[in-house]
Amino acid sequence: MSLREGVLGIVLAGGEGTRLSPLTAERSKPAVPFSGRYRIVDFALSNLVNSGIYSIYVLVQYKSQSLIEHIREAWVLGPTIPSHFITVVPPQMREGPEWFQGTADAVYQNLALIEANAPDVVAVFGADHVYRMDLRQMIDFHLACDADATVAALPVPLAQASAFGVIDCDAASRIRAFVEKPPAPPAMPNDPTRAYASMGNYIFRTSTLIEALIEARDRSGTDFGRDVLPRLLQTRRVFAYDFALNVCPGMHRYEEANYWRDVGTIDAYFDATMDTLGVEPRFDLMNPRWPIRSSNYQGPPASFGAAHLRDCDIGAGVLIRDATLSRSVVRADTLIGHDVVIEDSIVFDGCTIGDGARIRRAIIDRHNTVAPGAHIGYNRSEDEARYTVTESGIAVVPLAPLDQRHPRFGS
Repeated sequence: MSLREGVLGIVLAGGEGTRLSPLTAERSKPAVPFSGRYRIVDFALSNLVNSGIYSIYVLVQYKSQSLIEHIREAWVLGPTIPSHFITVVPPQMREGPEWFQGTADAVYQNLALIEANAPDVVAVFGADHVYRMDLRQMIDFHLACDADATVAALPVPLAQASAFGVIDCDAASRIRAFVEKPPAPPAMPNDPTRAYASMGNYIFRTSTLIEALIEARDRSGTDFGRDVLPRLLQTRRVFAYDFALNVCPGMHRYEEANYWRDVGTIDAYFDATMDTLGVEPRFDLMNPRWPIRSSNYQGPPASFGAAHLRDCDIGAGVLIRDATLSRSVVRADTLIGHDVVIEDSIVFDGCTIGDGARIRRAIIDRHNTVAPGAHIGYNRSEDEARYTVTESGIAVVPLAPLDQRHPRFGS
């Protein structure tokens, strides 16, 4: 299985992402733009493809059109080899008029696709985390353990583990129990200062997965973490794979080892974006040996008049007339006028920032026009009257109305 022909990838990309609102008002969580040119789903897909897994189904559900368009444009594999595909699968409703009811139910409703491909193992991965991971190492661990199921486990400080679903396992990494957000988390078997948090990424023996999903359906179970895996512990071999042991090529000494972020809230999303900026970022997107792949947008290069930039990520087609930018991301086709200052902010595609505008600790969603002289991020009460403002003070300007959008961009 060295070439991974026997692996089928299933990416769970149906997340509604309510805690990321208003960025998810018209798009699903995996479709939310990230950094200068990516969407969140690109990290899961890149990890699969870079690991040599080319048979991939992407299960979508909520507000999925922009995600479908992105995958159609950015993730087309060559048609020469039939087993090389990335296919979007919406709910088929073959079991009745209901949408996917949970992670396990989403895969159960697509058992026919698994059976048609007849893989040896199935990799079921979420689409809403920012990280790099070589799946080959996790699969090798799974096979070496003769496991029925393997769960990716992230070591976290014991004091923080109560915020996660925690894995309790023995010294051989065999899982004994799953505990959801425990007040007293069980420590890792070899490190009393840390606990294993479940990353929501799984490798299954195919026959085990099929049997477990059918049993879960009979018992009205819909979720892997809550319904499927706890029951498997009783009769099957289920192991924890230590993500800290995973090594991706091309990593730099200054990066945070085994970087992984759940970008499920605005604050977490904002912080992860900031982690990619600078000449020595915590998570470096410039890694040709393990690239994060995305759209092949053929816009013009960025253009600068008088610009002062520090630790910024500037997308294609951006025109900056005269501005000072620090620790900020500006995505494609945005126009920035004269005497503009942008600090610690994210500006999405197709925006216009008027002369004299000041933006600080803000996220400006697509197609917005910031009026000349406007101030965003300087007066919390004024921002709260107009926008969503997070607990940490990040102002979020929502997606512009449909009649104001650039024809190149949707949501």
